[in-house]
Order: sequence, then C-alpha cells, then structure tokens
Amino acid sequence: MHIYETKRMSFFVFKKEYIKQMNEIWGSQEVMARSGGAVASVKIPKIVKWYEDCHKEYGLSVYSLKDKKSNEIIGAAGFNIDASVKRIELIAHFRKSYWHKGYATEAITGCIKLAKRHKKVKYIQASCDPKNEASIRIVEKLGFTLLGKEWFEDTRQEELVYELRLF
Repeated sequence: MHIYETKRMSFFVFKKEYIKQMNEIWGSQEVMARSGGAVASVKIPKIVKWYEDCHKEYGLSVYSLKDKKSNEIIGAAGFNIDASVKRIELIAHFRKSYWHKGYATEAITGCIKLAKRHKKVKYIQASCDPKNEASIRIVEKLGFTLLGKEWFEDTRQEELVYELRLF
C-alpha cells in the first residue's frame, strides 16, 4: 500500500515480499553499525510483519522506501510506536549507495509530515550514535532539540536523544 511520496522516493507499508531487500539493508553490518549491528536474517520477517501490523493498528509505522527511478527498495524510515501514539521514535536506514545524497533528509522530512497528519502524535524522538555526525546534522537541521544522553540496551551504548514537538 502506497502511503506517501517525496521528490525521489515512495513510502510503502511493509509486506513479506520486501524481506529479501530488507535483509540486504538491516542485515548489513556496515549499514547497521551505528544502530546496534546487523539484524539476524531470521528476525527480519518478524520485523516486517510487526511494521505491517503497526500501520494497520496505529496508522503510522516504519515504511519501506522505493527509489522512483529504479523502483528499488533503498531503505526504511518511519516510526516505532507505543500504544499511546503520543511520543513516537524516528528511525531511518538506507543502503550504503544512497548515503550522503540527501535521501535521509528527504525521507525524514516526509516522516515529519506524516506524523503531523496524525492527530495523536505530540512528539517525535530520535536517538543518534554520538559518532554518527551525518544523522546528528540531519535532526538538528530539521529542528529537533537535544534533550541529553541516554543508555540504549539494544545498541549497548549511550546515545544522544533529540525531540521535535509537533504542537
């Protein structure tokens, strides 16, 4: 299901047909180095199903991103959501060949617009590995405010935590 479009990308609800492509992204140690490391391939079908169900239940999720020119899945962006949907966590991951070309900024800008359409969302949070200068620049450029540092068990490190208020 098509959700949103930017100049160069289309956002789609995940489906099982995307598992192979997402394994190439989430399963890549290099892509996921600053996000807790590569995801085991046996977990990716569960993650894809989780995000598909999340969209059905909450109207927001993490979405697969397709490049309009190549029609290739180039990444994922969107939100991890809790039941209240008041505070959502931004995530974005891209194939390495799409790094440093503005795709992350474009996708995150699209995600912010999607969140603003959802009446329950009040805050978007983003966490960044302190060594990931590109991600830090993006969230700061898009108006996120640094709240401080917080320990994340999944990445086993302290990360910078940012917030964007939508109200």
